[in-house]
Amino acid sequence: MLVNGKWTADWHPVQAKDAKGGFVRQTSSFRNWVTPDGSAGPTGEGGFRAEAGRYHLYVALICPWASRTLIARTLKGLESAISLSIVEPALTDQGWRFGEGAGACDAINGATYMHEIYTKADPAFTGRATVPVLWDKERQTIVNNESADIVRMFNSGFGKLANDRFDLYPQDLRASIDALNDMIYPSLNNGVYRAGFATTQEAYEEAFHQVFATLDRLEGLLSDRPFLFGECLTETDIRLFVTLIRFDAAYHGLFKCNLRRIVDYRNLSAYLDRMLDIPGIAGTVRIDHIKKGYYSIKALNPNGIVPVGPDLPFAGKL
Repeated sequence: MLVNGKWTADWHPVQAKDAKGGFVRQTSSFRNWVTPDGSAGPTGEGGFRAEAGRYHLYVALICPWASRTLIARTLKGLESAISLSIVEPALTDQGWRFGEGAGACDAINGATYMHEIYTKADPAFTGRATVPVLWDKERQTIVNNESADIVRMFNSGFGKLANDRFDLYPQDLRASIDALNDMIYPSLNNGVYRAGFATTQEAYEEAFHQVFATLDRLEGLLSDRPFLFGECLTETDIRLFVTLIRFDAAYHGLFKCNLRRIVDYRNLSAYLDRMLDIPGIAGTVRIDHIKKGYYSIKALNPNGIVPVGPDLPFAGKL
């Protein structure tokens, strides 16, 4: 991580633990919002007006949090308005690294590592250099590095630059969306990480059981509807999808979430297929990046061997 703008030690997935030895995720620190008129959003300061070509999105295709924003950018038709850089999948001793070629290099700031973007925005930054990051080319700073905020910005903050095919956070469902998000996040989205990065048996088993209790609950919920809230695809579907698509390839084996696979759940598997059939979503998924990235985590896989399997039934759609 960065301490007062300086990179310290080698990258490690666990930077903080709770009293049980459980994994604690860092809180995002840049929380400004892009709005149609540049007024302040729910957090942060104003001055970030929606403009085509002004903003740049940094993501990793391994990362579910970053993939949320990539999917929202696609569904809202913002690809031409917001440029994109994708870091390499394998984590290095200095965290996320840029590669070469179109889309893989940092053509905006010329950085080699993601942590350089953070110190450009704040030379004294302390914390982890995470993705996603929404960068303002005009003000030369990070707008926001919280995926939940960025998804909502892409949904409504870019005004007429975005299409209205999907409303990912409709007014009449907001309370229900927030409630389901609050259930899925700690027990499943972050639950797989709490299991994989646990440092005690107690913390691991607690997270493990919550993961599968949540999957069982969602399997039942999806028995009579195409999406989590019926016919309407929302941000909660994006949040669930990015975890499900990685589950059998990474979380089942490497993170020891091995009670069942997603392929063993009839309704969740059908749901995954429906999500992949939505134009644009399959293009945000790279199983090779996902496997190479997760299995590059030395704390979990010191020899760096990437498994050949598993055989994924949806692979033909990617």
